[in-house]
Amino acid sequence: MEGAEVHRAVIVPPSWEGDRNDLALEVARLHPDRFAVMGRITIESPESRGLMAAWRHQPGMLGIRLIFRRPDLQRILSEGHADWLWAEAEQAGVPVMILIDSHHTGLIDRVAERHLGLKIVLDHLCIAGGAKNEEAFKDLDQVLAVARRPNIAVKATALPRYSTESYPYRGIHPHLRRIYDAFGPKRVFWGTDLTRLSCTYSQAITMITEEISWLTEEDKSWIMGRGVCEWLGWKM
Repeated sequence: MEGAEVHRAVIVPPSWEGDRNDLALEVARLHPDRFAVMGRITIESPESRGLMAAWRHQPGMLGIRLIFRRPDLQRILSEGHADWLWAEAEQAGVPVMILIDSHHTGLIDRVAERHLGLKIVLDHLCIAGGAKNEEAFKDLDQVLAVARRPNIAVKATALPRYSTESYPYRGIHPHLRRIYDAFGPKRVFWGTDLTRLSCTYSQAITMITEEISWLTEEDKSWIMGRGVCEWLGWKM
């Protein structure tokens, strides 16, 4: 979830229910000023082709969210089976959030180079789910390398889960500084991944807003909501 400072949240429908968006869109319909959706799509389905043109015409829908971590899904990315989607999304102005492993950032780098009008967000900083402390950030250089692409941003999501320390997780702060220096505050988006947090929701917020002295108030505004709203075209 993103956008705590402006009291908004971008919903990503859970993957275990399959590629369905109806429940998330219903929440956005009922509370349009509070919630919006990055929806799911089945890339390998022929019926998915052509959907991007009207994707954002769905009330509450801002873009799509993709996962390429299982071996079968990785092949879709590495073998070019998603190329049609990049082209359609770019043409229709549909932003994309992508969950990949860090060693696949080179593939996304090439996508961003070919499709300069496609806005891409790398989820969870491409960190492996069970990694902790320095192990979690050992491949960060591969993520930072794509910061040169102005159409790539990152989500600094669920950060407490990557630490064995207690709040405010000081060991993570130097890595955040490197991310900030590479992407800048307008392309780093805070998020919770609430069900996987090892702290309270409030602590996930104050870790950024109160515990990192080198962030300016303007930086915090961008990171904690303004940036992702502008990137996804969600009018504030």
